[in-house]
Amino acid sequence: MHELLTADQTTEKGIAEQRSRVASLHELLKPIQSLEARRLEPIADYLVRKSVWLLGGDGWAFDIGYGGLDHVLSLNYDLNVLVLDTEVYSNTGGQASKATPLGAAAKFASHGKTADKKDLGLMAMNYGHVYVASIAFGARDAQTVRALMEADAYPGPSLIIAYSHCIAHGYDMAFGLDQQKRAVDSGVWPVFRFDPRRIAAGEPPLVVDMPGGKIPVQDYMRNEARFRMVERIDPERFRDFARRSQLSAERRIATYQHMATLRLPKPLEAAVESGMAASASAPKNEE
Repeated sequence: MHELLTADQTTEKGIAEQRSRVASLHELLKPIQSLEARRLEPIADYLVRKSVWLLGGDGWAFDIGYGGLDHVLSLNYDLNVLVLDTEVYSNTGGQASKATPLGAAAKFASHGKTADKKDLGLMAMNYGHVYVASIAFGARDAQTVRALMEADAYPGPSLIIAYSHCIAHGYDMAFGLDQQKRAVDSGVWPVFRFDPRRIAAGEPPLVVDMPGGKIPVQDYMRNEARFRMVERIDPERFRDFARRSQLSAERRIATYQHMATLRLPKPLEAAVESGMAASASAPKNEE
């Protein structure tokens, strides 16, 4: 009974062991003829931790559903949100959303979007208690797996924003993973993990896994028709978008890299524990 109630279920191994214990519990309950046993049988499976995931696109998360998403993240429920960010309203015809990047052509922005993309990850980090990650498995698949596992194990709300190449971007989807890597290498799509658990260990909560800056943003833009359309219509406008997009990417990465050096005050519980440990290990005054 003690193991069933106190099991560590933050890892796949721990969950498998708990499932085995619950299976044994069901076997033990079968011969017991009591009301308590019959009541426990249908709810015993809840002793295994449930992993709850919400899945949605950028039109919902960045735009029309942001109010609901923000409310969920503001709470302390143990759930995970995976946003498949195609940077456009893919399912309803390719309209521009707040996730559409600067200079990209889309419905309602045929000459290129004039405002920069909303930084949903940075906004979620501001709460302090939300696990936040930005992933692009075409750039680094190991980081993608690690972020998903960390988010699932985190005992609170988690937000993962996943680069999702889309036919609306205007290129052969067979090269989707290559274009993901270009987005990351240019700095247009930063790859990072923000884990509040690191604060208690005295470490910066933000880790920038891939800072970008390896190729010019213009090289990334010229591989997609949504940017090239603007260049064909107005080359000078495209050059202005490319210049502004480069500055925007550099500013975003500089912000994240600065945040990745910040060690925040420990939570009260962790500060008290570390203080007690330091006091216990301090040499006694012989006098």
